[in-house]
Amino acid sequence: MALGLVAVLLLVLGALLAVIDWNRAKPWVNDKVSEATGRHFAIEGDLSAAWRWPQPLEDGWHRWIPGVTVKAERLVMDHPVGFAPPFQRADGKAPSKGTADLPDASTMARIGSATATVRLLPLLGRHLSIDTVALIDPQVALARTAEGTNNWTFERKDGPRSGWSVDVDQLVVHQGVLAYADAVKDLDLKARIDTTGPVAPASAVARAPASAADQAATPPAVATTEATPYGLRFELQGRYAQARIEGRGRAGQVISLRNKVVNYPLQIDASAGSVALSAEGVLANPGALSGLDFQVFLKGGSMADLYDLTGLVLPNTPAFETRGRLTGSLAPERAVWEYSDFRGKVGQSDLQGSLKYTSGKPRPRLTGTMTSNQLRLADLGPTLGTRQSGNTPRSRSQGGKVLPDSQFAAERWNAMDMDIVFKGRHIIRPESLPLQDLSTRAVMENAQLRLAPLTFGVADGKIESQVTIDGRTAPLKAQIRGTVQGLQLSALFPKVQLMKKSLGRMDGAIALESTGNSMAGLLGHGTGEMRLYVREGTLSKQMLDLAALNVGSIIVGKLFGENKEVHLRCAVADFTVVDGLATTRIVKMSTDDAVVEATGTIDLGTEALDLRIKPESLQWKFFSLRSPLYVRGTFGNPDVGVEAGPLLLRAGAAVVAAVVAPAALALVPITVPAADDDTHCKPLLNLAQQPVKPGVQGAAGTASQPARQAASKTDPSR
Repeated sequence: MALGLVAVLLLVLGALLAVIDWNRAKPWVNDKVSEATGRHFAIEGDLSAAWRWPQPLEDGWHRWIPGVTVKAERLVMDHPVGFAPPFQRADGKAPSKGTADLPDASTMARIGSATATVRLLPLLGRHLSIDTVALIDPQVALARTAEGTNNWTFERKDGPRSGWSVDVDQLVVHQGVLAYADAVKDLDLKARIDTTGPVAPASAVARAPASAADQAATPPAVATTEATPYGLRFELQGRYAQARIEGRGRAGQVISLRNKVVNYPLQIDASAGSVALSAEGVLANPGALSGLDFQVFLKGGSMADLYDLTGLVLPNTPAFETRGRLTGSLAPERAVWEYSDFRGKVGQSDLQGSLKYTSGKPRPRLTGTMTSNQLRLADLGPTLGTRQSGNTPRSRSQGGKVLPDSQFAAERWNAMDMDIVFKGRHIIRPESLPLQDLSTRAVMENAQLRLAPLTFGVADGKIESQVTIDGRTAPLKAQIRGTVQGLQLSALFPKVQLMKKSLGRMDGAIALESTGNSMAGLLGHGTGEMRLYVREGTLSKQMLDLAALNVGSIIVGKLFGENKEVHLRCAVADFTVVDGLATTRIVKMSTDDAVVEATGTIDLGTEALDLRIKPESLQWKFFSLRSPLYVRGTFGNPDVGVEAGPLLLRAGAAVVAAVVAPAALALVPITVPAADDDTHCKPLLNLAQQPVKPGVQGAAGTASQPARQAASKTDPSR
């Protein structure tokens, strides 16, 4: 009896829904929505309603409670009053050249047909619960102007709240267009979206095993399942600044907006300028982007190109590509994600590691470790600030300079904090360079970059440095400190077999304070001091000829003959540096038979050399060598001659190397083997007991003045 009454009641209600002309309610609906949103809204087509029973998304007895399906045709919503979308003509009829062609400049949204199924029971509790919204031919244009105003923020009316709440279970889109124009980011993008029949995910298709080389160049499959097939496809096109954006992909057939834990599959291939992305995986909560698990393949012309697209502050590099697993959340203001166990290459160097990004105030933070087992030296070029990543010398039109002069992108540093550890286990370099490995920790906080330590393994020793650059001022302020520790002369020129007889070692230190916007600029305006020490060794004319140390070859040949080996007791180079001009204080080399002294300057700003080399025989029988030598020209094109050619340039090659190499930086006392048995070397090497200092104090050399006077054997007033 009761079931019969329910059936009769449903028939009566169904008849009422069928005979009521719902179009009469359109003016009331249009007014209420316009009032609530603060902009014009209208249903220009038919409005109808019908029973839906049983409910396909409900379980148990709730499935048999009828719902109402409401259908509206030709819906229109305008922009806020006075809002002018960017990248559109003033008359609103056509987009400007090169844009993504927004659907309609005069409206924010047009929908051909919208259908929503409403549950009845929640209405008793002032809650509007919609199980499915289906949109046919929707065209939505979101936009933000250069002033920061947008068309998706709705006005909030003053007064008491209605007490009603709304939720939607899922969304289905057919033949939709979503456009986004952003004048702040100079972004203009359009996506075409359409629900299709179910398609098995790519990972459901068997794949042949890939080689190790192919794995770095091919985006891998991901663990989606056949139970969650693709059913929606989309295409992207547009531009970001001058970069063209293109992409396509597939997703689940319906988008769940209520369930917080789902396995919504997504696959995308997209490119923007030099950056290309392939990703496949699942979204656990597509409505909030709060759960994701993707396999990602990423490549680009430089890691610095990722900044505009992602906000990640990374250095300039050669072309790169990586593949790894991306997990976490992309929820706005709460993003936390990890790009773990990625592998790839940068230039011709391999790269692997893991990175973690955490959003927060005042800045997001990126942490992680990266390792290169085979690091190609040329691939470090853009990172250090050189203009090229290869070994091609600079042309004369570029000034012939050798110091890295690319500008630091310090305007980006305040966008992100960072703590990254990098290790290059083996450096692939020309045989003439004795670099072995590299390690550093890069920390950036509040636009201040610190590389500490920055360590190069060189000639069986190491160059260890600390570099601090403050990006909050223009020009940038920096402190550069470093030590050269235990470089072996036998390994400094590895191609020269005879050098294996040279058992000496090289040590040194540099400390500078400076301002500038590039590494060349920082060195060119540095103030402080630098020193280099060599203890023991064996030289000969033939050995120096093979090492291309021409000046040393000339001196050794004239002093000791063409075939005699020379015992080097010690060599010291002590410079003061003021605004990039390095001036000799004590530069001497002592052998068993002669002492050679250099005076002059090295301009780190112009890279100009002006040195005078004066050899003196201890036995005063080599009179011809009392004629001085000179070194002029530049780092890239030195001119050496007799009252001509620098012993310092090559026979003290590491002096110039310590000046030029951005890695040769630090501030600690230097350990140099004692020279108590050598009356000439002892006062010279005693300088090593005095730590170098940056800034005016180092340039004045007050702390080391007594030791320097003893080494030079000059009057203090000199």
